[in-house]
Amino acid sequence: MNIKEIYDYVVAQGIEKDPRKPEGVKEVLERVKKKYDDLKEEEKKEFDQESLTNPYSDTRILCGDPDAKVKRLMVGVDIEVGEVMLAERLGEKGNPVDLIMTHHPEGKALAKLHDVMHMQEDIMARYGVPINVAESLMASRISEVKRGLMPINHNRAIDAAKLLNIAMLSAHTVADNQVTNYLQELFDDEEPRTLGDILKLLKDIPEYAEAVRHSAGPDIVLGSKERRAGKILVDMTGGTSGSENAYAKLSHAGIGTIVGMHMSDKHRKQAEKSHVNVVIAGHIASDSVGMNLLLDGIEKQGVEVITCSGLIRHKRS
Repeated sequence: MNIKEIYDYVVAQGIEKDPRKPEGVKEVLERVKKKYDDLKEEEKKEFDQESLTNPYSDTRILCGDPDAKVKRLMVGVDIEVGEVMLAERLGEKGNPVDLIMTHHPEGKALAKLHDVMHMQEDIMARYGVPINVAESLMASRISEVKRGLMPINHNRAIDAAKLLNIAMLSAHTVADNQVTNYLQELFDDEEPRTLGDILKLLKDIPEYAEAVRHSAGPDIVLGSKERRAGKILVDMTGGTSGSENAYAKLSHAGIGTIVGMHMSDKHRKQAEKSHVNVVIAGHIASDSVGMNLLLDGIEKQGVEVITCSGLIRHKRS
């Protein structure tokens, strides 16, 4: 595979497992196209052309020749300058890295992370929250995240990769869609009765089992093992944490338990007020599940995958 083929593959897989379903993603892309068509010529020069076909602003080729062949791919949850230097060192030791793939976005993919958060509006609507309410809840949170991203040194790791002539690609929401779909289908099929049953199902998954051995496994942060789960929502995609005010609306819509990667104390307090149970599956383990579901398909095409930066590799194929 070349870099562009890997990029196209992860985007296609992200769309396939998107909670909005392919038809929902198609509607999003059609709206983006209309917005682009309505721009003045000068404004079109500044428009992100990739957003016309890729609905995930946090998944991008960050540097490198898209046509370059990839024999060895290094993948990590976070890629900073240290990991870029590691890739260079591997090359010096006779194991050259053709492409670095980071899960958490860098560069322009990080700067535009807030754009992908709009999908949380559609997820809430899917579970019974009126879309006008969902959009209102998310508006201030998206603005908050956008402002928070502004002062970040986005291109630090990418500049290091360019100096060392190593290509980089980010695969964020496309992977989060994988783990969200994987776990939601599991819970829908198994119908765990209690929070304890949810924990058991999670710990049967290799990445979470490994995280338990490192004291970073699934845990209940609201509720108890004996408490009944009710309707379960897997909340692991859509850029980053949404509005803390969403829990009351989700509770009214019938959600009894949220299974997430992580949760701030501010969000936890609002979930508690809304009587919503919360199970935290674990951040890095959940990211690993999502990335692994993508990496299996890439390996099938003959690309060697090596992992770093916390990624727990488990092959399902």
